[in-house]
Order: sequence, then C-alpha cells, then structure tokens
Amino acid sequence: MSLPPNFLDDLRTRISLSQVVGRKVLWDTRKSNQAKGDMWAPCPFHQEKSASFHVDDRKGYYYCFGCHAKGDAISFVRETENVGFMEAVEILATEAGMPMPARDPKAQEKADHRTELVEVMEKAVRFFRLQLRSGAGSDAREYLTRRGLDEATQDRFDIGFAAPGWQTLWDHLTGQGIAPEKIIEVGLAKPSQKGGKPYDTFRNRIMFPIRDARGRTIAFGGRAMDPDDNAKYLNSPETPLFDKSRTLYNQGPAREAAGKGQPLIVAEGYMDVIALASGGFEAAVAPLGTAVTEAQLQMLWRITDEPIMALDGDKAGLSAAYRVIDTALPLLEAGKSLRFVLLPEGKDPDDLIRSEGRDAMRSLLDTAQPMVQLLWRRETEGRVFDSPERKAALDKTLREKLRTIKDPSLRSHYGEDIKRLRWGLFRAPAQPGRSTTRRFGSPLPTKPSEGTRASLLVAGGKGVETRLREAVILAALLATPDLIAEFEAQLEDLPCVDPDHAVLRTCLLQNVGQTADVVQAAADALLGEPALEKLCRARHVAITPCIRNAGDRDLARLTIAEELAKLEAGIGLDAEIADAAEDLYGAADESLTWRLSQAAAARQIAQKAQSEDKAEYDLGPNGAAINREERSAFAALMETIRFEKPRS
Repeated sequence: MSLPPNFLDDLRTRISLSQVVGRKVLWDTRKSNQAKGDMWAPCPFHQEKSASFHVDDRKGYYYCFGCHAKGDAISFVRETENVGFMEAVEILATEAGMPMPARDPKAQEKADHRTELVEVMEKAVRFFRLQLRSGAGSDAREYLTRRGLDEATQDRFDIGFAAPGWQTLWDHLTGQGIAPEKIIEVGLAKPSQKGGKPYDTFRNRIMFPIRDARGRTIAFGGRAMDPDDNAKYLNSPETPLFDKSRTLYNQGPAREAAGKGQPLIVAEGYMDVIALASGGFEAAVAPLGTAVTEAQLQMLWRITDEPIMALDGDKAGLSAAYRVIDTALPLLEAGKSLRFVLLPEGKDPDDLIRSEGRDAMRSLLDTAQPMVQLLWRRETEGRVFDSPERKAALDKTLREKLRTIKDPSLRSHYGEDIKRLRWGLFRAPAQPGRSTTRRFGSPLPTKPSEGTRASLLVAGGKGVETRLREAVILAALLATPDLIAEFEAQLEDLPCVDPDHAVLRTCLLQNVGQTADVVQAAADALLGEPALEKLCRARHVAITPCIRNAGDRDLARLTIAEELAKLEAGIGLDAEIADAAEDLYGAADESLTWRLSQAAAARQIAQKAQSEDKAEYDLGPNGAAINREERSAFAALMETIRFEKPRS
C-alpha cells in the first residue's frame, strides 16, 4: 500500500519523537534539556550504561554515538517493535488520532503528479524573481528599499514581482510547455468567465513564496502595489499543494532557528516575519491571512513549548489575541502554552526595530505575558463590577472558559491565578488606621524569625517535603540494598522531584541483587561524590534512626514502608484536589466535600508513624495510664505468688 506524501508529513508533525522513544528508555535528566527538545539516554539498541543515544525532538531524528543507529519515529518503532513499515505507521497514526488513508492503487501516480505541481510553482518563483529585476519591477524595488529590505533579504526570501499584465505569467509558463490545467490547478491562473484565455491570479503585486516545512514552494502571497486595490494582501487559493490552515509562513527556517535557542515568534504577516528575521529574530512565523488554527497551534508546539504571539496593540490586534485564546484553551497541556506581546499601538515589528532597535523588541519579548493575563484582561477591561450580579456574571464566564481546559492539574493552576486576580479586583481597599486583627480578634501573624526563614522546610519551597522523604527512602536503600527487590515496584513509581534522586533511583533499579559495596560504588560514580554522604547532608536524613543504626534491616524496612505510604497519600490528596476541585469556579457539592475529606483522612492516617504505640491503657485510681496487657500479666503473677506453697 502506498501512502500520500502529505500523510507522512502530517504524521511526523503531530507526533513527538521524545514521547515515542521515552517509552523505551530512561532519560538522563542531567544531560537532557527538555525545553529545547534535546534528550539523551542509554541506547535501546545496544547494551550500555552511558547516555550516548541522542534525540532531537524538534527535527524529529535520533542518533546513537555508540552503535550509530539513526532514524525517525517510524524507523524507531520498526526497530523496537520488530514490525514492518506500514504497521509502524499504523501504530503512530493511532497514537496521533489520524485515520489511515484508504488503499489507493493510484497513490504513486498522485505522488508523481504532486511533484510536477511543485515544479510548476518553482518555475513561477524564478519568473517572479526575474520580473522584480526588470524594468517593470522598478517601483516594487523602490518600495522594498523604503521598507528596509535590501537585496540580500530579497534573495533570502525569494521575493519577486508579478507584472500588471493579465496573462504575463500564463504566457511564460505555457511557452515553456507547462500544461494549462496544471497552471490553473496550482492557483496561478483562473479560467475566464467570458470564454477567453485564463488570466493570472497575481497582477501588479510583490510576491512572497510560501514554502512547506521541507522547503518546497506550495503557494504565494502577493502584496498589492496599487493603494486602491481591494485586497492589500492576496494568498493562493486552496490547492492540492496548499492548505492554509495547516501552513505557516517561514516554518522551516524558523524551526531550525528555534532549535538553536531563539524564541519562536508568531507575527501577523510576511513583512513582519521578514523584518524580525532581518533584525536577528530568525525564529519567526506567520499564519496566512486567517486566525491561528488548531493545526497551526500543534505545529507551533512541535517546535517549542511556549511560542510568543507578537500582535499589534490596537483593537484588531487584541481581537486576534482573544481569538487565539479561545482556540488554545481546550488544547493546552502541561508545559504547552502561549505567551503574548502586544506591540505599541500603531507600530508593527518592522517599525519598532527600525525606530528603536533590536533591544526594544528583545525587551518586549522578555516581558511577554502568560495567556491567563490576556484572558483576565478580556473579561474585565473597561467594565465595572459594583454589584453582586456583575461579579456573578464574571464568575460564570470565567468558569465556562476554565472548564474547556481538559488537563485537571492545569485547570487547577489557572483557577488559582484567576482566584488571585479576582481577589485583587474585588477586595476592599485598605483604610488608614484600620485594625489589622482577624474577624475573631486574633492578631495577624507576625513576621517570621530569621531562624524560621532559614529552616529547610521554609527555604526548600513547595516540594521540600516530597524531596526529603525521597532522600530518606534512597538513603535507607543505599545503606541496605538487599531491600531493593522488596520495594522495586514502589521505587519505579517514585516521583523524584530532585534530578539527583532520579539518577539514584535508576542506579538502584539497575543493581537489584548486588552487594552494598557494588551499589554504593555505582551511585558514587554517577553523582561524582559519595551518594550516601550527600543525602545525609540534610539533617532530616542524617538523624533518621535506620541511618544512625545502619545494618538494622527491620528498622530500615519499616522506615522505607512508612515514607512510601506518606508519599503515596500526599500525592493522592494532591491528585484528588486537582481532579475534583474546580477552585473558585467549581460546584462544591456534598460528594466533592466527601471525596476531599476521605483523601485528607487517608493522608492524616499515613502521616502517623506506623511504629507508634498501639497498646491499650486503663486509667488508674490516681489518673495515671496503665498498660492493660502489662496490668494483666502483673495480676497473673500476683495470683501465682498468692497460691504458692510457703517455704518451711
């Protein structure tokens, strides 16, 4: 079965190679840079311990510097799953949610035809380039010079010119033997409604070739030279080559520049992209005359996790930003979002860079706003919330928007930010001389002491409790490695918020059954220093009884089990809150309250030490607690003494 060429292109665009490979390897967290799609791991194709297997997520290729295996997602699935090409494509297509195309016996014929259409477009590019250098293109050259596009920039983007004549391009292409139906099929000409010769689609326009991710010309954008023209910018119509909802201008060069660390900027048009690229911001793209589509957002997120939308600061620019928000909210995932830059009103990127320089543009990019800020601005700017009804209307609108976010954890974080912004909008302004006591008269907490601020639990941040419990577990297993097999399943699920902890977890799992000396030597080599000593630098770890009493397996087992139970209960509570609570905007019914109370109770029980005193007590006459079991044993002893025969 043959596949349409564009099907494989779409498939590679929709899937993430790092996610495909990540099912088979453990990433080296110290060497990998997930934000840049630069991932490293031990090679899955040959036995090794060093991370020599490299995945470039943005380019979609992998390479092993040890065994020299290389390829893309399709070849990786073929090799690791031992399947054929078509079966590998089907596996990936299912993951990407793409239906496999029906069997087409003429697929190769269609692929050849597509190649012929691309050749027609490339001939048009060359012709438009010649026209720009001719006498007919003098006005266009002057305009480009005024806009700051020198000859090198024109060559870089293959900018050309379509002459004012009705059949200039038509006559040129047919004169070269191009079939008339192909010229019409790629949108370069339109059939006459009066029965005459077809006429050129683009006339008296500066021409910008639009290329796909592989650099092939698939369409054109034309900027009118006549100020009275009804359409200032005109794009090619939809053709077998061109789907404007799935195309970004300058996508290929921008992807390469973003892979080198440049921020990905989404501008409004061709001239903005060219101005940004000429100003040193080479990772710039633009949609093609329409609002940003879902497919285009997925393409942007394949390039980088947080593209920056650079829009005009006028009413039209804000409207465009708001439309993007509505499209993006249901698609958001953890780590995948958008940031927004609103340019000074009346200025586009070209104006800003030419008048104030590159640093002004860079400063704007550095202060890009997260999407939640624009969402809040849209719903509150210019409005007065001076009544309960208006406040409730705002709550309802925001609640409906947040419900479109599918990821419960992400929805929860959006809710927290909205709650904070809402509190700032609705809270009563502080009055001079007003008491700072609480409603029930208790004073507000005083400023924490220096000792409190310096404590590990305060200085360590939100994840410090998890990090400390992980350290205790890992230290106990390093000290008594014969327990690793017993806790292997729980160890695989350990969150490991600290990168060093992830390294140690992998080391322990790879050395199940080894002696303490072997395990500790392997861990020391990975961290570059004594691993157990490093863990014990935290006082909380050093004073743990199973560490101070090294060699006590029962105590170590009990400690590990306790800490794992506490971690699991805490994670369960966080997950329940993220999944069930809609924050400010959720319906806090009885079922929600019960679910949260049960999760909190489970965490409370787990927090109690499993080794605590479980004895039952009776209350003595003097009020003292008496161990019931000891009391019974003492009573039995006294009975024995009482009936014992006296000695002579």
